[in-house]
This record gives sequence, structure tokens and C-alpha cells, in this order.
Amino acid sequence: LTLPDIPVLPGSPRRLSPRTVARGRQGPKHGQQYLKVPGPQAPGLQDSTRRNSRPISRRECPGGSSVINNYLDANEPVSSEARLSRMHFHDNQRKVDYVLAYHYRKRGAHLGQGSPGHSLAVVSNGETGKERRAGGPGDIELGPLDALEEERREQRDEFEHNLMAAGLELEKDLESKSQGSVFVRIHAPWQVLAREAEFLKIKVPTKKMYEIKAGGSIAKTFNAILQKLSSPLQPRVPEHNNNRMKNLSYPFSREKMYLYNIQEKDTFFDNATRSRIVHEILKRTACSRANNTMGINSLIANNIYEAAYPLHDGEYDSPGDDMNDRKLLYQEWARYGVFYKFQPIDLIRKYFGEKIGLYFAWLGLYTSFLIPSSVTGVIVFLYGCATIEEDIPSKEMCDQHNAFTMCPLCDKSCDYWNLSSACGTARASHLFDNPATVFFSIFMALWATMFLENWKRLQMRLGYFWDLTGIEEEEEHSRPEYETKVREKMLKESGKLVVQKLDANSAEDDEDDEDKLSWRDRFPGYLMNFASILFMIALTFSIVFGVIVYRITTAAALSLNKATRSNVRVTVTATAVIINLVVILILDEIYGAVAKWLTKIEVPKTEQTFEERLILKAFLLKFVNAYSPIFYVAFFKGRFVGRPGSYVYVFDGYRMEECAPGGCLMELCIQLSIIMLGKQLIQNNIFEIGVPYLKKLFRKLKDETEPGESDPDHSKRPEQWDLDYSLEPYTGLTPEYMEMIIQFGFVTLFVASFPLAPVFALLNNVIEVRLDAKKFVTELRRPDAVRTKDIGIWFDILSGIGKFSVIINAFVIAVTSDFIPRLVYQYSYSHNGTLHGFVNHTLSFFNVSQLKEGTQPENSHFDQEVQFCRFKDYREPPWAPNPYEFSKQYWSVLSARLAFVIIFQNLVMFLSVLVDWMIPDIPTDISDQIKKEKSLLVDFFLKEEHEKVKLADEPTQRSQGGGDRSRRSRAASSAPSGRSQPGSIASSGSQHTNV
Repeated sequence: LTLPDIPVLPGSPRRLSPRTVARGRQGPKHGQQYLKVPGPQAPGLQDSTRRNSRPISRRECPGGSSVINNYLDANEPVSSEARLSRMHFHDNQRKVDYVLAYHYRKRGAHLGQGSPGHSLAVVSNGETGKERRAGGPGDIELGPLDALEEERREQRDEFEHNLMAAGLELEKDLESKSQGSVFVRIHAPWQVLAREAEFLKIKVPTKKMYEIKAGGSIAKTFNAILQKLSSPLQPRVPEHNNNRMKNLSYPFSREKMYLYNIQEKDTFFDNATRSRIVHEILKRTACSRANNTMGINSLIANNIYEAAYPLHDGEYDSPGDDMNDRKLLYQEWARYGVFYKFQPIDLIRKYFGEKIGLYFAWLGLYTSFLIPSSVTGVIVFLYGCATIEEDIPSKEMCDQHNAFTMCPLCDKSCDYWNLSSACGTARASHLFDNPATVFFSIFMALWATMFLENWKRLQMRLGYFWDLTGIEEEEEHSRPEYETKVREKMLKESGKLVVQKLDANSAEDDEDDEDKLSWRDRFPGYLMNFASILFMIALTFSIVFGVIVYRITTAAALSLNKATRSNVRVTVTATAVIINLVVILILDEIYGAVAKWLTKIEVPKTEQTFEERLILKAFLLKFVNAYSPIFYVAFFKGRFVGRPGSYVYVFDGYRMEECAPGGCLMELCIQLSIIMLGKQLIQNNIFEIGVPYLKKLFRKLKDETEPGESDPDHSKRPEQWDLDYSLEPYTGLTPEYMEMIIQFGFVTLFVASFPLAPVFALLNNVIEVRLDAKKFVTELRRPDAVRTKDIGIWFDILSGIGKFSVIINAFVIAVTSDFIPRLVYQYSYSHNGTLHGFVNHTLSFFNVSQLKEGTQPENSHFDQEVQFCRFKDYREPPWAPNPYEFSKQYWSVLSARLAFVIIFQNLVMFLSVLVDWMIPDIPTDISDQIKKEKSLLVDFFLKEEHEKVKLADEPTQRSQGGGDRSRRSRAASSAPSGRSQPGSIASSGSQHTNV
């Protein structure tokens, strides 16, 4: 062995261990930088390596080839002065594109026959550096835990070997302690990036730039005025400085390198794209030792690795002027102090990828659309406040002279009571039950349609600017659970023959059998899903019924005491709503876990299918959980009470509860407001802020108290991969979307009963945007960049809620409120066309002598002797031929209610379709730009091809005659363009064209 063949780690004072000499003989070509794949060694070479125990320092090695390797001496760590960047390998040149982390545990072995206290380094495939002779004193028998650790080590060996075979370069920590965490840093060289970008058809900017015209002069003037007015609200990020120029984009092709403006290969692909490319390689790399497991997700599921994540672009709160995208996002987006600014959507997309960029764009549009609905809701509420003194029915209820004696609200313990005692409830009901709420319901139905249409337009606009038009759906790999299920099926069907095929790494047979889960295999999972969902829905209804029983029994108990009798209704309503809120919060967490478990039982093949099925189950369960108490108050409470003398009883002596004298709409408003505000305050904010903080604190305490070996040579300044590893893993956008979808339901479904719902939703979302932003920037590991054209199944759910809200609001106005009975009375029964006498018209008579024995009030303290009491219903009086039957007024009101539902629903649906038709899904300017961009791209292609042919023909024209020259020119123009070398890229500057 000669010293010049030893690979050296540039920029690092660490020494190479002697095993490097044995494994690193084949040097790379000049200028190449990659990690050596360890190969088999001859026994004699290994013996010579062990005998040569003198560490060779970097000073003894000549400069030459630069090879990243991991055969580093554990006793001499890299000094902090040598580490210029915490985002690169230890050579300070190669960028870390991805990190794999795992926890190792060494078995308790004694040192072998070598230098005492000198441990060798970890080699690239994960072996321990210290090799022991057979039968030496260092050999011990492996226990079960040690055997499992050795098996995982071998699987990591093979997986990392396959990654290097795919062209990736790895750098790995030393396993210098008895146990700890190891980080495998991955770098993708240019050759791999170019290959994968072409394979994934990633669109990249070409050298051609063009200007996006704003349209006519009026549009230009309007846009200029709008920009000046909104300039204080714009975030100070580079993307907003020049948003009128756009690069022509084209899928990357190694044969058309001359089209792209490649200034520097290291920065041509941004960090998010680089990590996405590496993640794709990680997902498709197999590991035969792990039962032919495919991809990093399967290895993480089997605890071979603990985590895999791309790095953040440095620290967000680092002192100084050094600016990175993460720090810029924190300063201009993820702080509560910039709540009034627009979101830097382009920078969010650049840093986190299109999927997360679309979520925050959708959330921003939804929040901005809540502004007009909030203003309208406040106006409706103020209208109710302004007209409360003019409301004739509430005046009649509050008039002491009318003295409507009402029938008892419960048996025995409840006395007769005067209707004027419910004056406050009646006046408060008018704030939400007035003619303006009908207009507001129509407005909110159209608002939902407008919001969805504008989102489709914004989605198309973002798709154009983000080059998402025409992207193909990426092929998804099978989930680890699906692979395991298929393997179990194969083992049952074929026995040991299949095991032998798997051990022999017969990938083709595995691919043929991989999609063989039939409906029979999934039938038990489907059956369990169906039964479990029905059980969960029944459980929700049972809890609602339990709260109803609580209300009935508590009201009866409080009525026995004179001190609490006057506040029975308020006390029962408030406590029942709080119980409902607590139950909803608890069941929300349970249902989320149950939905995930049920989806796993189904064994979906791909992650996308898994996510869609999980969303549908979770939404169904959480929808029923959140809205079932509200549906009860809106449509069922007070409908099945019966009448005096013939009440409906839940239990013996406990009657079904009635609505308040002013109707159930006020109680519906209270129920909706407390549940909505409680969910937003407790679940969306306290949980999102408090739970992550407690997790972080617990993890910190665990790390401090966990026994382990101290590392005195470890740098005081932690590396970026250490900092990111301590963050919470990214678990997807489903919780964020679900939270907003449920809120969207509160805003649209029962808005007729609570016009202030959009206001509270707006206040919550202003905080929510910054809360989510802070979570993504500061508390979560960086997610993998995912390209997608839309928000997927969430749009269908939003559209369904929008259509369902029309029906619900129609029934709330027709059935729950007094809007229809008032109209019927005013235009059919009133003597002067006003609402005078409306309260008396809605109250029926009952002869108290016909009360059942034992239900009369005990020790009645009413001022006068009662012969007839009144109750709210449309029934014939006791002196009529058919006493207590439904009256003519009842059927008139019922007919009017049904007619209103039909007219309202069809009118709003028609207006919604009209709005949908009037607003095109694709903005006209974007569709024109897409067409013109295609034309520009063709012209640019032809020009660049012509320039390429011209450059290729110049040497030929100088050396040969005219006839031969023309023949060669024609041949070159007709031949396909060859692969361009990096050094021969045409360097024409950016061209500007007005479109």
C-alpha cells in the first residue's frame, strides 16, 4: 500500500483509520466526489490492516482526489473552526439534501488484542469498526436484543449500499458510544439530480423570460392603484418585487441542457426540489434483507430507521444579518406581529412545496372571504338590536296586562306561570329571529358558492405561476402494511417456496403478486369498518340522549326549590351545553384515532388512497359528533312534547322538554355559539399551542435524565440535523383541513340562527394562520415537498357542505324560527295586517280540570284560581266539537313551511348555479397566457435548435467545401439533438418578450 492512494477528507483535521487503506484503494477520477461502496476484501488484506495500527494523518497524505468517506477516527473530532456550514458534509462543499436517523445499541464487548482504548470508526455500510478475532476475549454470545440489533444493522448496511449504488453520496456519524443516535447525511450529485429530474418530469425555468400583461389600460390603472394601497400589507420578500416577469418552463431533459439557464449546478435545483428527488430515490430503493421491503417508509415502520427528513435552511432566530428562507418566513409570516400582512405564498411554496402552499393559499382566501360575511352578519345583528323596540310579539309577551296564564312545565312540582316572566328571552330572540336572517341565509349560500368558485380560479392561477399545468400524477409506491399483508397471503398460499423466492430477491415475482389483495381479503376490514362506524354514530346519539335526560331531570329537580325555580331554564341550558362541549372535545380525539385504526384495517395500497379514506371516515364521525346536539335543538326539541293531559314521557314522571316561550332559535344560538367558540378556543388554540409545548418539555426532560455517555469532544454548537431531529415529525395536513372544514360548517349550516358566526370564525382564523405558520417554521421538521394540482377531496367536502347548508338553513327558518307563523298570521288571520294579537293566536286553551290525577301542581301559589291555562300549539279549544285536535291554523302554517322550504331551496340553488355559470373556473387572462406561453415555447425551441445547429456547423464550414457543407448542415438539422455536456451549454442571455 502506498500513501498517495489513501482518500482524504478535505477541510477536516480528522485522521483516517487504517481500515481506510484497505477499503479505499480505488481512487475516483479527477474531480469526482462520492462515497466509496465497500466491497469484499481478501483475508490477507484484512490481516495486514489490523496489523498496521498506526493512524495516518492528513498531513501525510498528498492532496489529490476528494472522496467523502466515513472511516474517521473517533478520537479526533472535527473542530468547530473547520465547520463553515452546518448544512454541508464535513468537506464544507457538498450540501446535505436528506438525513436518515436511527438509534443504535452496542452489545457489551471487551476490547480485543489491539491498542487499548482506541476505537475505530463506523464504516459506510454501518458495521462497527472494531473487528475481533474468532475465539478472542472480545467475543460474547448474542442475546435476543443483540441479535435484533445486529439484524437491523445488516438491513441498514444493505439499504445504504443500495442508495450509493443509485448514485447518492453518504456521510455517517461514528458509533463511538455504547448507545446513541446516528445521522446518515445524504447528498445528491448533479448527475443524480439531472437523471431524476428528467425521470420525474420536473418543470424548470428556461432562459426565455416574458412579461405578463395586466390587460387593458383600465385594468393596468386599477392594478397600479391596488398595489399602492396594499403596499403596507405586502410581506417584504423577493418574490413580490418582480411579479410581472415569468420564465418559460419546460420539463428537465439532459438532452436539451442548452435550453436552461444553468448558472451554477449547485443552486439550479432549490433545496425543496433536491430533497424531493432524494426522497423519491429513498421510496423506491429496496432492501432484500428486510423481506424485500420497498422504500424508507417501510424501514421506518419496521424500526430499522427512526426518522427521515430534509433539513431546514438554518435557524429561524439566528442573530446577525445572514438571511435564509426559513428566517425570512419567520420574520414576514410566522409571527403574530405581522397578522395584518398578506401571506408570502410563493415563498411558502418554494420552501414547503406545492401541497402546503395550496393549503395556506386556501386558508388565506377563506379568511379574506370571511370579512364580507362578517360585516353582513354584524349588520344583521345590529338590525335586530335597532328594531327590538318595534317588535310587536315581544311587546305583547312583556305586557303585564295581557296576563297569559301558562300550563305547568312539569308534573306536581311546577306551578302555573305568567307568560310575561319570559319577557327577556322573547326580546333576546328577536336579535336573531327577524326578517333580516332570511336575507342573510340567502347571502351565505351564495357566499359559499362564490368562495368555491374563487378558489377554483385562484387554484388555476397558482397552478399557472407554479408550473403545475399539465403535470402528471406520480406513481405511488405501496404502503408497508400493504406489502406485509400481501406477503402474509403469499406465505399462506405457497408456503416455503415463496419464502425461498423472497430470500432470493425475485423482484419480478413479487411485483406480479403484489396487487393480489382481492375484496375477499378486505371483506373482514370492510365489515369491521361498517359495524364500527355505526356503533360510533349510535354512541354519539346515545350521549346526546343522555344529555337530554340530564336536562329533563335537572329541570325537574331545580323546580322543587323556590330559590332556583326562577333560573331553571338558564341553568339547565348553560350546563348542558358545557357538557356537550366537553364530550365533543373528548370524542373528537377518540374518533380521530378510531378512524385511523379503521383505515389501517382496510389495508389501502397507496398513501393517497389511505389519506382519502381516512379523511372520509374522520369527517363523517367528527361531523356527527360536532353537529348532533345542534341538530337536536334545531329540529327535534319541543316537537314531540304532546299536550296538557296527554304528554310524552321519557321516564315515569319526566316529560320531554319544551322550547322556550320565544321559540327554540335562541337556545340554538346559545348552543351553536358555545360549541363553536369552545372548540376554537380550547381545541384549535390551547391544544395546538399547549400540547406541542408540553411534548417538547417532556422530550427535553427525558433527554436530560436519560442515562448515557457524555461526549466531551462534541461541538457545543449543535448541527442542523441535530436541531431538526429534536423537532416534532410532520404528520400531514389532515388535522389542519379538518379543523377548518368543521368551522366552515358552523359558519354556513346554521348561520340563520347565529349571524355572528363568521365574525368569530374570522377572529379565530387571523390567529390560526400565524399559529399554523409558526408551527411549520419553528416546531415541525421540514416536510417533503409534494407537487399537487389541487386540494383533493377537501374541495368535494366543501362543495357538499355548501349544498347541504341551503337545505339546513331553509328548515331552520321554516321550522325553528317564528318567521313563517308570523307571515301566515299577518296575511291570513290579522284584522289590520299587523302582528297585533299574534301571541294570543299561537296559544291554545286547556281546561285544567282535565289534568291527569297526580299531575296537578301541589300547593299552587298562583294569584287567582285557574280554570283554563294556555300552551303553545295550534289546537282546538276545549269547547270545540273536536277538542285538542290540530286546528285549521296548524295545517295552514305547516303548508306554508313546506312551501317556503321548496321555494327557498330552489331559489338559492338556482342563484348558486347562476353564479357558478357566470364565474369561469379558469380566469380569462390565465387561459390566454397558457395559450401564448405554448406558442412562445415552440418559437424558443426552434430558435435554440437553429442556434445549436449553427454553432455545430461553423467548424465544418471552415474546413470543407460548400457542397459538403450544405449536406452536413441538412444532416445536422434533421438529426436528434445529442446530449449536451455541461461545458458546452449555450450562454445566450435571458430574452424578454411582451405577451
